[in-house]
Amino acid sequence: MSKVYVVGIGPGEYEQMTIKAARVLTECDTIVGYTVYVDLVREHFAGKEFLTTPMTKEVERCRLAFTEAEKGKTVAMICSGDAGVYGMSGLMLTIGAEFPQIAVEIVPGVTAAIGGAAVLGAPLIHDFSLISLSDLLTPWEKIEKRLRAAAEADFVICLYNPSSKKRADYLRRACDLILEYQSGELICGTAAQIGREGETMQLCTLQQLRDWKVDMFTTVFIGNSQTQIIDGHMVTPRGYRMV
Repeated sequence: MSKVYVVGIGPGEYEQMTIKAARVLTECDTIVGYTVYVDLVREHFAGKEFLTTPMTKEVERCRLAFTEAEKGKTVAMICSGDAGVYGMSGLMLTIGAEFPQIAVEIVPGVTAAIGGAAVLGAPLIHDFSLISLSDLLTPWEKIEKRLRAAAEADFVICLYNPSSKKRADYLRRACDLILEYQSGELICGTAAQIGREGETMQLCTLQQLRDWKVDMFTTVFIGNSQTQIIDGHMVTPRGYRMV
C-alpha cells in the first residue's frame, strides 16, 4: 500500500526537527508543501522531488500529495511546527477518505508555542490556551468569545497569527478584550522567527503589548495573574512548594 506522511518540521531550524521527521523526509521520494516551508528543508534533503503550492491552495496541495502517492511514490506533506496544530493533518485525513488505497501517517513536530516558550523561558508551565487571530477560516466573533473566555478563566494565552497587512489592528483588539479581565501590568512576551535566522524575544506588559508591531512570524504569549519575570525569563509558576 502506498503511503503519505504528514510531517511537522518544527519551527524551521533543522536541529529542532524530530529524529523521526528527518528520517521520513530522508526516506521519502517526494516532499510536498507550502513554498516557504519547502524552502526551509530543501538544502537538507537534496535529490528529493519538491512540489509546492502557494498559500490558500491547501486543498489542491493535499490532493497533489495523494495523486503523487497513487503513482507508487512515498510522499511527505510537510507543515511548519506540528502537523496537528493549525497544520494539514485534519485536511489530509479528510481528503484521504477519497483515496482508501493510500495510508496516511502523522509525524508530530515542535509547534511555535513550544519553541517560543523555550525562547522566552517557561510561560506555559500551567494551563494555557492557544488561539489564532486569523479570521480567514474562523469568524472574528468566535475568536473574540474564545479570547474573553480564556482571559476570564486566567489562562496563559498563546496567540498565533497575531497580525498581517489586512489585520494590522487585531493584536490591539485582542489586548483590549483581555484588558477587560486582566491587569495592564500582566507579563507578556513575544518570540519572532523561532528557530530561524534572526530569532528574537521581548518581554513587556499587556498594556505595552497592545501597541507593539508584530507579524505572522511572531508568536505572542500573554501571561496569567501569576506569571513573573525571573532573571530575564518569562515564568508561570505551577505551584510547587519551595522548601
